[in-house]
Amino acid sequence: DAERSRIRREELRRERDRLDEFADIVSHDLRSPLSVATGRLELARDADPDAAGAHLDNVESALERMERILEDTLTLAREGKTVGEMTPADVGELATECWRHVDGTGAELVVETTAVVRADPDRLGQLFENLIANAVEHGGDVTVRVGVDVGGATGFYVEDDGDGIPEAKREQVFEKGYSGADTGTGFGLAIVERIVDAHGWSIRATAGSDGGARFEITGVEPAGAAVAADE
Repeated sequence: DAERSRIRREELRRERDRLDEFADIVSHDLRSPLSVATGRLELARDADPDAAGAHLDNVESALERMERILEDTLTLAREGKTVGEMTPADVGELATECWRHVDGTGAELVVETTAVVRADPDRLGQLFENLIANAVEHGGDVTVRVGVDVGGATGFYVEDDGDGIPEAKREQVFEKGYSGADTGTGFGLAIVERIVDAHGWSIRATAGSDGGARFEITGVEPAGAAVAADE
């Protein structure tokens, strides 16, 4: 009876942890596409019929992104699975698609790679979305760069030309609940680290080439010849 009681307590604890994580991810990751959808809908109302169509396309894309986040996070809450099927994912294309889901008016995305890696595309999308949103949230009208030059290792980076992260806080930024912005939730980079760990990769925060923040993800498995074209 004591052993069954212990096992049951462990099961309840794991279930509670998954539900807490579900709430954290949903509350954080739905904010960006929801903000984009709301803003584009307002623009569509004020635009002429020809221009309204483009805004509504963005609304549709944001709503589809929200649906995928909900479905994937429900799977995580129910089954504890952080990543799904690993398939070839184009780093540049995925980062560009995720850029559309971040409210980054005034910011710019520069993609400097055609690399293809093995990953869960939806989870990798969450990673890019959170890193890009983090750059915009802390830096405003920044330039965000995505590339694969990570010191000879196999991987990719996301960096910006904003204020950067003080060296003493570069490990602390991945802690759940930590935020360097008044409007931050402190979940974005914690979710990024969880996704990285689930893939078996590594991540570190360092200084960008223009003085901003740079996040390097290494230990990534290439997929196809497109990676070689960048090397």
